[in-house]
Amino acid sequence: MEKLRNTIRSTMLALCACALLAPPAAAADCYSIGQQVAAQNGGTLAKASEANRGGQAVCVIVVLVPGRDGERPRRTEIVVPKG
Repeated sequence: MEKLRNTIRSTMLALCACALLAPPAAAADCYSIGQQVAAQNGGTLAKASEANRGGQAVCVIVVLVPGRDGERPRRTEIVVPKG
């Protein structure tokens, strides 16, 4: 009985942790858009967030593009319409 109780307790803790760590659906959409934008620009996705600009929902994407000849990566912010 104690083993069953421990299994249930650990399962519930895992489910709660997943619910807390999962990004909201809107952020997930912007994240997938951000991955596409980063791939198109030959960089790495650093941040993807949703914003409201001029009454329109947009995704603000931050991409790190590799520098030339060992220079630091360049930070590029790109705003794209959501959806």
